Amino acid sequence: MHWTLFFVIIGGAGYGGRKGSPADPARIGRLGFRCRRRRCSIQKIHGNTSGLKVSQLKKLEKIYRRRIPPSALVTPEFAGYLAEISAEIRRQVGVLVNRKGDVEYVIVGDRSRIELPDFKRVRTAFHRFRGLRCIHTHLTPQGLNRDDLTDLSLLRLDCMTAVETSDEGRPEFVHTAHLAPDFQTTGEFDLNGVWQILPKRHISNLELDFATFIRDLESEFMRKTPVHWRQGEGERAILIGVTTEAVDPEQERMDELQELARATDVTVLDRFVQRRQKLDPHFVMGKGKLQEVIIRSMQLGASLLIFNQNLTPNQMRTICRETDLKVIDRTQLILDIFARRAQSLEGKIQVELAQLNYMMPRLVEFDDALSRLTGGIGGRGPGETDLEINRRRLQDRVSLLTRKLDAIRRSRRQRRRRRDRREVPVVSIVGYTNAGKSTLLNAMTNSSVRVEDKYFATLDPVSRRLRLPRNQDIILSDTVGFIRDLPDELREAFKATLEEIEDASLIIHLVDASSLYKKQHMDSVNRLLAELGLHEIPCLVVLNKADLLDDEEREYLRCRYSPLLVSALTGDNLEQLAAAIREIVASLVNPHEYTSDSYQISH
Repeated sequence: MHWTLFFVIIGGAGYGGRKGSPADPARIGRLGFRCRRRRCSIQKIHGNTSGLKVSQLKKLEKIYRRRIPPSALVTPEFAGYLAEISAEIRRQVGVLVNRKGDVEYVIVGDRSRIELPDFKRVRTAFHRFRGLRCIHTHLTPQGLNRDDLTDLSLLRLDCMTAVETSDEGRPEFVHTAHLAPDFQTTGEFDLNGVWQILPKRHISNLELDFATFIRDLESEFMRKTPVHWRQGEGERAILIGVTTEAVDPEQERMDELQELARATDVTVLDRFVQRRQKLDPHFVMGKGKLQEVIIRSMQLGASLLIFNQNLTPNQMRTICRETDLKVIDRTQLILDIFARRAQSLEGKIQVELAQLNYMMPRLVEFDDALSRLTGGIGGRGPGETDLEINRRRLQDRVSLLTRKLDAIRRSRRQRRRRRDRREVPVVSIVGYTNAGKSTLLNAMTNSSVRVEDKYFATLDPVSRRLRLPRNQDIILSDTVGFIRDLPDELREAFKATLEEIEDASLIIHLVDASSLYKKQHMDSVNRLLAELGLHEIPCLVVLNKADLLDDEEREYLRCRYSPLLVSALTGDNLEQLAAAIREIVASLVNPHEYTSDSYQISH
């Protein structure tokens, strides 16, 4: 006891006087803790270790003590040790080696495959690799399989190497693959173009200088990666569509989704479409197809996945965890466009209300059994959880915005009553988004409403007075554009805006005549008008953008859809349109003045 006390006193006085010195007791304790922590983590054997003997586990742990020269892909001695253990346990054995040659992971698989540990797929730069290479054994004479190549791509490893192992535990041929710098950026995605497989070599004939090879490969990726990819300018997205229909309507829907993405200034890199018998409840698409999407996103430097389907909260969380990317669906994309375009106070309120209604069911739910118990013995729970507080705040905000919209709706009704007393007819322009409604309003009323060749360029309704021939005055109203499968959140929030159409004497259904999907767009608008109860109002179909058509197409469209073919941009046939509006409006007051053969109108 006395000797121990004497040693402690002398040691503390003689070697611990200067803080941070090599003999500082605190520093020695920290170093010891780090050494113990590294030793515990470094000797962990990952994978399928069940049923192994203690001696076999010790052999696996000894792999951590071995080292490969930085210039060598793998040495015959290292490969021989792996092959010997693999033949003994009859399972694949693999290691992950850093560029200094140190072994960072030891993994055990089964006879046919090996599963690498989960790196949480932290995304690296587009021109950089993870700094780890995988070396593992194959118990049968085969090359790299699809699982090996997929892991190479998903984990962005330096290279993937498989060592053929004989039954006697001797290494034979070595198969190696790396990511290919000459990948395609356009056209249909070819998974085989992601990697490059080197010719197989015997373990005794490996001449690859790995340090120089990986340095040159990364330089090649750097050279062929565009500058704006490396700098990460703007959002870069991949579009995904999954359909269960026998007929393929996805081309139209994906084209529309791409236009929606363009409206939010998102750069679309690629598109994936998959047809399935039913949607996957977790990933929507198949797991294999999702892996292709992940590989393509890493290859092109994508930061966003946009699904053409409306995702459930669980699907969105699962896909985000699997891909490490931002994931949004079609509804969220449209909401973002509306949030960008809303200018007036009314429009901002409506957009915020729609966003809150969309967000409400996507709050993460927890099951706290005692969170609602209050008072009494055994009834004191943890109180109100953060989830419940956030949900209550959202509900309070939704109630406030709803009251504001009700006030706006009452104000609109009063304005409509004053307008009705003046007996000024209202003509509403409706149509699919980007059909040219605002351009037509500007051309006919000499207004300066914002016009842009993008979906939902204008959201706020605009009304202007227009004097028709024979001194007939009307109110010409431009409404928000329609779209296929308009989200319920938007339809409910913009009810106050859509109510403007209810008191219209005439609806002008404006159609983009140059669109390849004009028939589908017309059906979508008619369906939405019927759902809103507006199908009883007289409707005049007008084809716009005639300046983009040739004479043969114009004649066909006049016979098929409507004789009114105009160009709001150049002003062609706008006088004929004004005359048609005057005649129809006048016929509503005196039906005998209108002949049904003049223009095609529907009720």
